Amino acid sequence: MAGLFQRMKAIFSAKADKALDKMEDPRETLDYSYQRQLELLQQVRRGVAEVATSRKRVELQAGQLNAQLDKLTVAAKRALEAGREDLAREALTRKSGLQQQLSELQEQHSALQAEEERLVRASQQLQAKVDAFRTRKETIKATYTAAEAQTKINDAFSGLGKELGDVGQAIQRAEDKTQQLQARAAAVDELLASGALNDPSGIGQDDITRELDALASSAQVDDELAALKASLDGGQPAGQLAGGTAAPVQGELTEGSFEQPPAPGSTPGTTPGQNLR
Repeated sequence: MAGLFQRMKAIFSAKADKALDKMEDPRETLDYSYQRQLELLQQVRRGVAEVATSRKRVELQAGQLNAQLDKLTVAAKRALEAGREDLAREALTRKSGLQQQLSELQEQHSALQAEEERLVRASQQLQAKVDAFRTRKETIKATYTAAEAQTKINDAFSGLGKELGDVGQAIQRAEDKTQQLQARAAAVDELLASGALNDPSGIGQDDITRELDALASSAQVDDELAALKASLDGGQPAGQLAGGTAAPVQGELTEGSFEQPPAPGSTPGTTPGQNLR
């Protein structure tokens, strides 16, 4: 059971690390690290300032002790001049105690000065490291930004290549269909020109074909008219029309017409005013 929980923990940890890795932006991480280093540098500088302040305070105390030592020396000298050896001894005793305090202050001042120098060196070294990190950080950020832009460009080109591939296939299909339609139209035109297909509308025929068709139709009409004339000439007497009506003879007038004077040289054969049927 414990092994199962350990395995589940490992799986969740791996998935969490993967999710965090996707969410993490190296530029933000570098900026955060730089801010943390600046904070540490500020702390070191504050430490240097505090040590320097303590050293300065010790120096002031030492200056005050030196002033008191000088006063005690003068007081002891004056007491001896006044014949007060006891007062001179008391002044010198106090001077000895102050000298001991001054010695301790000098030791403390030396320690503070050494600590201050150490912190100053550490601050300078940390400042150099922070400056170097800032330069490297900006370089890494610029490189990462360029790589990210290049990746986006490559992705765009990949998508564009796929899109162009699809467009190319669509264009190829359109060209194939166009060629197929053109070939079909050309084949139909050839069949119409050869006469294999009749064009009832007459569209698609050239001028020569239409003229030949017109001549053939006219010749057929002439043949039928000649045949009809021949049948009429063979079945009825000359001068008769269809239905038994006699054709009018030259010189005769139809019913209701007046006789015209005969032409010169003609033979008179009718009576003026005679009507013929």
